[in-house]
Amino acid sequence: MATSQTVVLDNGGSTIKAGIVRTDLGDDDEVRLIPNAVVRSKGDKATFVGHEIGRCKDYSALHYRLPFEKGYLVDWDAQKAIWDGLFSSEVLSVNAPESSLLITEPYFNLPNIQEIYDQFVFEEYEFHSYHRCTPAAMIPYGQLFAVEGLQNPECTLIVDSGFSFTHVIPIINHQIQWHAVKRLDVGGKLLTNQLKEVISYRQWNMMDETYIVNHVKESCCYVSTNFFADLETCRLKPKKSKIALEYILPSYVINTGGAVREPGYELAPTDQVLVMENERFTIPELLFRPDDIGLEQSGLPNSIAASISLLAEDLQGMFWANIGLIGGNTKFPGFYERLMTELRSLAPVECDVQIYRPKDAVTEAYRSSLEFVRSADIAAHLVSRAEYLESGTHAIRRKFGHWQSGDSGKSGDRVMASSSSTGGAPLLSKKPSRSRIRTTASTSSRRR
Repeated sequence: MATSQTVVLDNGGSTIKAGIVRTDLGDDDEVRLIPNAVVRSKGDKATFVGHEIGRCKDYSALHYRLPFEKGYLVDWDAQKAIWDGLFSSEVLSVNAPESSLLITEPYFNLPNIQEIYDQFVFEEYEFHSYHRCTPAAMIPYGQLFAVEGLQNPECTLIVDSGFSFTHVIPIINHQIQWHAVKRLDVGGKLLTNQLKEVISYRQWNMMDETYIVNHVKESCCYVSTNFFADLETCRLKPKKSKIALEYILPSYVINTGGAVREPGYELAPTDQVLVMENERFTIPELLFRPDDIGLEQSGLPNSIAASISLLAEDLQGMFWANIGLIGGNTKFPGFYERLMTELRSLAPVECDVQIYRPKDAVTEAYRSSLEFVRSADIAAHLVSRAEYLESGTHAIRRKFGHWQSGDSGKSGDRVMASSSSTGGAPLLSKKPSRSRIRTTASTSSRRR
């Protein structure tokens, strides 16, 4: 039995991008951006779940309860509360038994976590059918690589820089090449936390102001195309250089939000000002030089080069020519220019380097998912509730596959590919963690 609507959830660690594709009432292209968090406001003395956060009036000292930790969904009570509100009549008004669901999951998601996904979808909400995939797997169905008069390329490389991590994902004919996927342990959360520490050390104590500092990051930060020149500019003229910006902190007493100070704006006696100088570009620089804060990993350009080097030699030129950017961190001003400059120096001389940018990097995976749902063969990719009740999670794994199965790539390299590197013999970290041991050496050098 075909369903009359499909619910699309790009279930990110920071925000959920949600919408519905209807077959009976026409398409609903509106995307809802729902914070994926349960927030406690001290000022409002209230708790807000997911879509309710917009009702908050006092954003100072918010306490966040996040379903995602270190890139994986671990707090299912919080996630269920957010999904309940999302599926309610206040947002999507979903009738689960008569609807299909497409939901995204983290890269290298653990099998036991995947089973909980399946249980929630079919046992808790009782959806008619569903499809589970990673965000990058949807991109080839979208318009990111669309060129008039040409078909979408068969070989693409997706850079997904999101809330928890930054991933480099090569795809051939809609199949992720897991043995060549690279992960950089730098995401939006780390950048916000690093900015909190720097601001708290230099100016104001902002360690409890996650929401405000995140807005400061999005409003003021950029990726420098000439890092040392900008650093010298800030050193020569502290607080008076062309790089310095003044951010007026919000005042929830008179209900005014934070904003960058415009030229000619006269400060009120009650205004509190945060001066952003080299913080504007040293924070996003961690995407390119994670060793600045002690992460023994290569930066994003070297991770891209290392990923392409693991693919078939005769296809590598196609990957250099079809690099796509998604994820909120790719929206930093200067990110595209800096990445293009560094990749051009790493790519072979005979290869053309082409980077594609979407209109909105945050919702691109969601938009591509809509195209996938509208495709003629969507039914072949869905697992029905009847199949799940008959065969359990095995029915889902047979249809969706799994990164550990080695279906698309070299199974011998599947685990070793998860950490970022530039090649070379495997080495052990000096201080191996309990969760993983670093398997590759970093060739990046620390700044002096």
